[in-house]
Amino acid sequence: MAEKVVLHYFNGRGKMESLRWLLTVAEVEFDEMYLTTRDQYEKLLSDGALMFQQVPMVEIDGMKLVQTKAIFKYIADKYNLHGKDLKERVMIDMYTEGLMDLMEMIMILPFSQDSKQKLDNIETKAKQRYLPVFEKALTGPVYLVGGKLSCADVLLTECTLMLEEKFPAILSDFPNVKAFQGRMTQIPAINRFLQPGSKRKPQPDEKYVKTVMEVFKLDRLPVL
Repeated sequence: MAEKVVLHYFNGRGKMESLRWLLTVAEVEFDEMYLTTRDQYEKLLSDGALMFQQVPMVEIDGMKLVQTKAIFKYIADKYNLHGKDLKERVMIDMYTEGLMDLMEMIMILPFSQDSKQKLDNIETKAKQRYLPVFEKALTGPVYLVGGKLSCADVLLTECTLMLEEKFPAILSDFPNVKAFQGRMTQIPAINRFLQPGSKRKPQPDEKYVKTVMEVFKLDRLPVL
């Protein structure tokens, strides 16, 4: 029997959250090891577990994987959520990398000054640059690529829910995206993940920010 997947990260969303989403949709059970002290982080470094001295780190299939996009693609490929051929995969990758760009702007907010200005910038870019792409792509199709559930669909669901936490009415001008979100949240694995008590993490709070800053001994953190 294969060993259970283990996630090494903070007890919060950050870049690990999308990996939690993807594993959940693939119905893969996982354990989590939370970084709470500098000593834990230094132990991972001394063990050679962090190739670039960064987390997330995921133990899977006898490997210790780092770099979020690489881990994301590995999980998507392993569980048939990354398209059937090269053309589908490159479309999926374009969608997911665009979504990750937008989501990173939200992730950095707890560590930023002038959050009101940054919120306004995120809302503007979401409405003008990102959401129109998905509104157009979902004119007719149930899923973004190939008529089949992919990691891009999972990431778009996560992203739209993140956006609504900050801007509750943001999808009002994007009915196709809103309808898509409604369909996705009815998928049993996703529906369970959205319920209280699941492994989904809440919005970052002061405790999360404080822990991250202390573990990395930083005054300001670009994004985690």
